[in-house]
Amino acid sequence: MAEKKEDALFSKIWTIPNLITFVRILLIPVFAVLFVKASPENNYIVYSIIILIISGLTDLFDGKIARRFNQISPLGKVLDPLADKLTQITIAILLFIKFRACDDSTMKAFSWVFLFFLLKEAIMVIGSVIMLLIGLRPGAAEIYGKVATFVFYAVMIMVITFGPEIGAVTMYYPNLVLPKSVMMILVIISAILTFIALCSYIPGTIKLFKERKNNK
Repeated sequence: MAEKKEDALFSKIWTIPNLITFVRILLIPVFAVLFVKASPENNYIVYSIIILIISGLTDLFDGKIARRFNQISPLGKVLDPLADKLTQITIAILLFIKFRACDDSTMKAFSWVFLFFLLKEAIMVIGSVIMLLIGLRPGAAEIYGKVATFVFYAVMIMVITFGPEIGAVTMYYPNLVLPKSVMMILVIISAILTFIALCSYIPGTIKLFKERKNNK
């Protein structure tokens, strides 16, 4: 039975949506290196933003392609959310480090908010791994998760582009800086939506465990 489940998981691997997801995962370390090495002397921060936008767009369209061309696969259902989680974990860690390095004390204090995003994704990854190990397949993202992911990408791109001290645009055009209060409100809104998305997985997860218990 275990072999059949494994075979089912790795069926229909070579689909366009899966290839897009593979590329998205490979872009994560590229984004991280460019972001870390960015400075006013180079354009790495701009390249990192472009990669982040590409990652967000591929996340938006790979599911649509899968449904439109009937290329939905068991592996894709696992890889797509994994790519999201790895991307969001990377962004959260990098922004936490960047904010801690800021001269402004408010920015430094606000850096801890990004650890919430890291904690949420860590819980999701660990929970998904445990479920897969015991033979349960994590449920697909609910509408709350999709909205939270979209808002997360949009807000983080704005922070990396226009944020005080760290923004790509504000490195060259300080007058275009996003006010700290506005930036903080946007990040907090994203954090609230992320928390709601996390809670939305609880009923479905409990149902899966109950069904597994009843089947036994």
